[in-house]
Amino acid sequence: MFQSIQNSRNALGLLFMLPAAVLLLLFLTYPLGLGVWLGFTDTKVGRAGEWIGLENYVFLWEDAVTRLALFNTLLYTFIASVLKFFLGLWLAVLLNERIPAKTLFRSVILLPYIVPTALSALAFWWLYDSQFSIISWVLMKLGWIDHYIDFLGDPWNARWSVIAANVWRGVPFVAITLLAGLQTISPSLYEASAIDGATGWQRFRHITLPLLTPIIAVVMTFSVLFTFTDFQLIYVITRGGPLNATHLMATLSFQRAISGGALGEGAAIAIAMVPFLLAAILFSYFGLQRRAWQQGGSDQ
Repeated sequence: MFQSIQNSRNALGLLFMLPAAVLLLLFLTYPLGLGVWLGFTDTKVGRAGEWIGLENYVFLWEDAVTRLALFNTLLYTFIASVLKFFLGLWLAVLLNERIPAKTLFRSVILLPYIVPTALSALAFWWLYDSQFSIISWVLMKLGWIDHYIDFLGDPWNARWSVIAANVWRGVPFVAITLLAGLQTISPSLYEASAIDGATGWQRFRHITLPLLTPIIAVVMTFSVLFTFTDFQLIYVITRGGPLNATHLMATLSFQRAISGGALGEGAAIAIAMVPFLLAAILFSYFGLQRRAWQQGGSDQ
């Protein structure tokens, strides 16, 4: 039997995949299934719940705080993802050119992504402090403001502040990934277009962007997923305040389930995020279909 498995590529491949499948089953499938089940119950910490059907979801739909968290999540994800894409693409194109100390710049750009999220959040928490903010201090010394900015005490200031923190942390991932994609584009394409008299913008629009489309689809899908499910930055910097202005679905789910003890309600909030995550995955899929990934593939 062992000899037949060795001679069968399919069987051997399945055998090698078995440990990974077991880990996925234990650490992904089981928690997801448990979360779905809890979302349909009124389970509390220390008390087994009973099946209540869609009552949690009906309550959350009518709950003003949950609707605000959904608005915050969509706003946070959209603005941060767009900014990360354009800044990351600009950095990738810049680092793909022949500039001095290019290797050093590539290493430095990775630093925000390498630093643990909690430490980054603590650093931003100090930067935004209402009394000791270095940002407000510099602006006052320049004469641009006459009092310290309340970054985290005003709802909209807090929203823009956490978005800025997320962009700072997420740009390196987008930039380095797109840079790797840029380096797969053959220089001969640019040389041929230059001989034909194409401008820099025309080369970027008709060569770079089309060939980079599959990678853009993948990197932006991951960017959206990471941003939509962001927890650490928000929890450390604002804990959802002020007045729930920075609560995301992830932080609200944690607050209701762990801090508040309503496991069923918290699970329902978490499960309600799944359709949005599936939409992001479908975006990646259809983006990849526009141009075949494999070398020699044809446009779809």
